[in-house]
Amino acid sequence: MDYIKANTAPRREDRLGTCIEFGGTVGGIAEPFCQGCLKNRRRSFSQGTICQLLPAVAILTSLQDTVVIVHGAIGCGGAAHALGANVRLGQWRGGDKNPRGALWLSTNLNERDVTSGGEEKLRQAIVEADKRYRPEAIVFLSTCVPGIIGDDIDGVARDLKDKVSAALLPVHCEGFKSKVMATAYDAIFHSFLRNLIDGSDETEFPVFDPEAAQASEAIRRKRLVNLLNVSSMTGPDQKELIRLLGKLGLEVNMLPCDAHPEAFRLAPLASLSVGVCPTHDDYFMSYLEKRYAVPYVGSHMPIGIENTGNWLRGVAAKVGQEAAAERIIAQEEAELGRALEPLRPKLKGKTCVLSAGEIRTLSTARLVQELGLEVLAVRPYHYDPFGQPEVERLSDVNPGIRLNVATAQPFEAVNILNRVEPDLYIGHNSDNVWAAKCGTAVLPIYGSNAIYSGYAGVFDVARRIHRHLENNSFNERLVKNVRQPYRESWYAEDPYKYIIGAELTA
Repeated sequence: MDYIKANTAPRREDRLGTCIEFGGTVGGIAEPFCQGCLKNRRRSFSQGTICQLLPAVAILTSLQDTVVIVHGAIGCGGAAHALGANVRLGQWRGGDKNPRGALWLSTNLNERDVTSGGEEKLRQAIVEADKRYRPEAIVFLSTCVPGIIGDDIDGVARDLKDKVSAALLPVHCEGFKSKVMATAYDAIFHSFLRNLIDGSDETEFPVFDPEAAQASEAIRRKRLVNLLNVSSMTGPDQKELIRLLGKLGLEVNMLPCDAHPEAFRLAPLASLSVGVCPTHDDYFMSYLEKRYAVPYVGSHMPIGIENTGNWLRGVAAKVGQEAAAERIIAQEEAELGRALEPLRPKLKGKTCVLSAGEIRTLSTARLVQELGLEVLAVRPYHYDPFGQPEVERLSDVNPGIRLNVATAQPFEAVNILNRVEPDLYIGHNSDNVWAAKCGTAVLPIYGSNAIYSGYAGVFDVARRIHRHLENNSFNERLVKNVRQPYRESWYAEDPYKYIIGAELTA
């Protein structure tokens, strides 16, 4: 992986051929994607997309003993305010009984800085953050303005490396450089690999102390696995996956969310990296394999019965615990089956539409199919090769399921909802509000106190779906008292008419 030699990670559009514009069916996306026909498609009209800075801020502000500096206009850090509660919750679950929330600063670039440059403001912010907070690491993110005017944030990091005590981690996540918000994951891992793992001095940054863990390094290497979480994994999710890995006799080094920078320096010592979302984790895991010979597994997201079983089997095959995994899966599925018996008749035949990140959407769609619901449409934020196996499994059930690749784009969502009229919409808050205004019952695909992963997640999702379907009176009243910002004529149009090059498939 030669990407690491550059200051910045490549765009997902270039590295994976990722697309964010498609309207059709799950049975009809494979051929045009493989032929490269979806690459660099665009919309002649776009509404409500998501910048790659948002997921970057969500992940980085969760890190322990770390200060985040948003290098740009003051508004670019605004997303951190909405993340405060989740960050405090993660800190509390990590043992901090007095959590202070997200610790971030802004260089507050103004009009004068656009013409004269913002590097000096960044230097001052780094020095001040190191003096005031004495963190283990300082992460500074380059936003659109410094990317356009050419601020050299890597040069600033080199100049200050020996002048501050914290590790300095420049992250390039300028929103205008990539339309794929998931490029932010690569940008974060790229910086941590270059500046914290490969670039660390062991005398300055000691690796994990084996004696503190009451195990020798050889034993830890054999039993320790890196478990890569994502910003849409909850504390209960992490607890469930640690429980399942513990049944295989494995210890967990959890990263990146809610982790201490030490977890990254420990990562090359693990015997295996375990991903929970291939579109999120591949950049980091594939580099650890090539550079440090740490194998990895993570082609399945452990959401749903089949996916959780396949995820466990993949881990077990790498650590020689196949027989144990089969016993665990049989026991867990039997217990889950008994718990789901009273719920299945109440869910069977209900219909739903889903929208969120690529693998999260497609995996959850498989989960609801396992519960007996009919999936009418899926709306992943982007599409790349990692989504193809999940799409094929959905297509095996029904190749006619609508597939709308769109990062938000609520005008397409309401058009589809008006056509298919599902019983339930499962998505992130940015999407759910539009479904609620259509009168549809809504289940958040992510909630900080809920559980979605593993076998416990299947039961909890089923229980909450039943509860939302049983009482949707609020949304039914809402649709009678609010007005969507679209003309009635829009609902008669093809929902994908603004995707240039798309066939009219309404």
